Amino acid sequence: MLFAKKPVEFIVAGLGNPEQKYCFTRHNAGFLAIDSLASKYGCRIGSLKHRGLCGSAVISDKKVLLVKPQTYMNSSGECIAAAARYYGVPAERIIIICDDCALPVGQIRIRRKGSDGGHNGLKSINACIGSQEYPRIRIGVGEKPHPDYDLADWVLSRFSESELKTLTSRFDDVCTAAELIISGDADAAMNRYNQVKNGNSNITIR
Repeated sequence: MLFAKKPVEFIVAGLGNPEQKYCFTRHNAGFLAIDSLASKYGCRIGSLKHRGLCGSAVISDKKVLLVKPQTYMNSSGECIAAAARYYGVPAERIIIICDDCALPVGQIRIRRKGSDGGHNGLKSINACIGSQEYPRIRIGVGEKPHPDYDLADWVLSRFSESELKTLTSRFDDVCTAAELIISGDADAAMNRYNQVKNGNSNITIR
């Protein structure tokens, strides 16, 4: 009962498109990751509120609202803004998990804040909450196979079996990154996961 009375302190949202046909497409990496986070914490994301599917969990001793916007990717901000207003959650305590087609499949990049980087879901969130000051965990879904390939077609294409295996193998790391950010240690999350291998060394990406 104490949990029920505890106010929501963080929102963690995975971005994607709601129809079943989009389930295993590249643009839905955020949905897949948030499902993994919910499973880890025994949370069912099934309550339709604020134009999204929601569920509550305690992560790093904080009450967290897990959200899958049902507004489609390009209008993700409508759901996020509605939830943030309702619970009084400021931008810096909204964590967004989304796909990044500039990164190899499964590579993670964490930012405290920043521009949308051409991602329409982030663009909508920036506009609707009036801020870029929120952390985001971007998961690589692979670059277009060639420059002339239509970007919309690419992000709505399905992962191959091997790509999906690589992607899902990183979800434990995504969960840990979210836990670190919620606990107030975003620097530790960035230091641990914003790295790419270059020969025998690691390069940290900021």
